[in-house]
Formats: sequence, C-alpha cells, structure tokens
Amino acid sequence: AYVAVLSDERGWSKTALSGAAALQSVETAILGPALGWLLDRFGPRAMLQIGMLVFGCGFLLLSQIETLAGFYVSAVMMAVGMSLGGFFPLTVSLIQWFERYRARALSVMSMGLALGGVAVPAVAWSMATFGWRATAFGSGVILIVLGLPLSRVIRWRPQDQGETVDGLPEAPAQTAGSVERAPASRVEFSVRQALRTRAFWLLALGHGFALLVVTAVNVHAITHMKEGLGYTVTQAAFFIMILTFGQVGGVVLSATIGDRFEKRMLAALCMLGHMVGLLLLTYATHPAQVAAFAVLHGMAWGLRGPLMQSIRADYFGRNAIGMILGLSAVIIALGQIAGPMVAGMLADLTGNYRAGFTVLALTAGCGSLLFVFAIRPQRPMAH
Repeated sequence: AYVAVLSDERGWSKTALSGAAALQSVETAILGPALGWLLDRFGPRAMLQIGMLVFGCGFLLLSQIETLAGFYVSAVMMAVGMSLGGFFPLTVSLIQWFERYRARALSVMSMGLALGGVAVPAVAWSMATFGWRATAFGSGVILIVLGLPLSRVIRWRPQDQGETVDGLPEAPAQTAGSVERAPASRVEFSVRQALRTRAFWLLALGHGFALLVVTAVNVHAITHMKEGLGYTVTQAAFFIMILTFGQVGGVVLSATIGDRFEKRMLAALCMLGHMVGLLLLTYATHPAQVAAFAVLHGMAWGLRGPLMQSIRADYFGRNAIGMILGLSAVIIALGQIAGPMVAGMLADLTGNYRAGFTVLALTAGCGSLLFVFAIRPQRPMAH
C-alpha cells in the first residue's frame, strides 16, 4: 500500500521504490550469517527486543521522510528490525523445542505472520482517512509498545529450562508410515558438512525462486491492481485480505500434513501454485480471477513457508541450524532482490506488469524441480 501511495504522491518510479525492497534483501544477505552465529550462541531474546525497537523506529522515520534517500534509510531500518525481531530468531527457537511435530509448531507460529495481512485493509483505510504519515507513525508506536513486552516471553533451548524436546522424557520411537522423522532427524551436520551437500544448495535456490514471486507480489500487487486492473487501493487491499485468509488456510494445512508427507514434494507442489496464481493475477479480467489468485497464492505461501525451515532442520539437525539458516539467507536474498526489481523495471519499460509477472511466474514453476531433487543428504561421516 505504501508503494502505491508514494508513487502517486511523490512521483517516484516503480524501479526506485523497488530499490527499497532490494536494499532490505541485501541487508538480509549481509546480516543472515552473523545473526545465525549469534543465535546459535546467545539465544533470541535480546535480539528480539532490539529488533522490535529498531523496527518501530523505522516506521517512525518513514512518517517523516521527504526524499527517496530517506525512504531507503527507513526501509533498511525496518529490514534490520525484522531480521533481529521477526521470523528468523523465532524459527530457530522453535526448532530447538520441537522435533517430531516440527512442521506443526512452525505452522502455528506462521499463523501470526499470516494473520498480519488482515491488517492491510485497516492500513489502507488509515492511509485514506489520516494519511500515510500518521499511519506509519502509529504503526511504529504499536510495534514498540506491544513488541518489547512480548519478546520477553521467549525461551531458548528446552534443556536450559529443565525441559525436553517435544516435552517428552526421551525421543519417541519412529511410527509406521511416518516420513522424515526420528531417528534420521536427529542427525547433526556441522555448517561445513551441510555446505557440502547438494540438498543445502537446492533448498536455498528453490526458496529463492519462491521469493521471486512472493516479494514481487508484496511490493507490486496492489499497484498492478490499481493501474493495470482498475481497482482502488482500498479494493485492492480487500483482495490482499483474501490472500491472507488463503495463507492462513495454507498454514493450517501445513500443520496438518507437513509432518505426514514428504516436505520437499509439498514444496514443489506449492511452487506450481505460486506460478498459476501469479498468472491469474497478471491476466485477470474479472474479480473472480483476482480472488482465485489470492486464494491460490496465499495457500501456496502458507503451506510452503513453514516447510522451508522445517525440512532444513530435518536434514541437518539442530546444533548449527542458526548458522545454516543464516547462510541459506544469503542465497535466498537473491530472489528477494530480483523479484521486485524485475517486476518494477519491466513495468517501467513496458507500461504494465504483464511481462515481469509472467517471467517470474514461469521461473517459479521451473523452481519446483529444485525441491523435487532436494533429497535428504547422507549422514555425515563420524570423525
């Protein structure tokens, strides 16, 4: 919503506004390995508190900007805050606490992320009623006031609290028909050993291909609906809310089937969902097609998201998972950078999003093969 409003008010190009998303992704690539190292050694609570403060201050700064450079600075601040206080440290924490039902636990956490999209219509309404500056300022205040107290409830490894993984006295026995569970999930790879596996690189590339679509939609979908399909920002925000409900449905589905079926094949199926959904949005001629995009893309995102970290923990274990996820983020960031930039640049060149969205959709479809071939690596050699 901010991209559409700032493009109209300031006259900044879509490529220029996409640059903020690219800077955020560059920050993720730079900070990811360091954050992973810090999490493996010191735990998440302090980082979450710092992250919430920085994230909120980024919104406060956004409310005061006058130049594109100021917009970029606020975007980088928000990106640093999200990295320190968001999905990554919470994921690493849950991986330490859950093994047998890891996908379910990560799915429940992802529900909060998905439900955040419900606020998009409220944000659009606030922008229309109070202006984007007041909306950004209020968002920053809410983040700081609510985020800092909530971050204090996070606990690190279960053994530090006198608890055990999954709350069980010992690892559960493998059940008939289970897929990707103990004892294989208890294999521990070092960072160096993980980097030597084909699975590490295929998973990272596949995840990056998925985010080509996800980040492009996040940055440009509302603008495309407004300029290309003729909807108002408020109407476009309604479709984003439908997308959010689809994402919630996908998260619930992930919690239900993520620990029962092979995660890499579920991820491959979701990539096809991203492709079809984005093509529906690109060439929509009726609101039903836009709604179908929202449901399909949202469900694919919600189902796939928790599996991305769960499958890495299944493959490589818990001991070095923070650093492994951090190094993966360097590769994944390439997709986060390229998605919005490709869509924005081609829109500036051609006058609409059709070419850019089509290229990204087909790329995501091809990316499904990366997950198909990302089979579990062999156990590392003991030394």
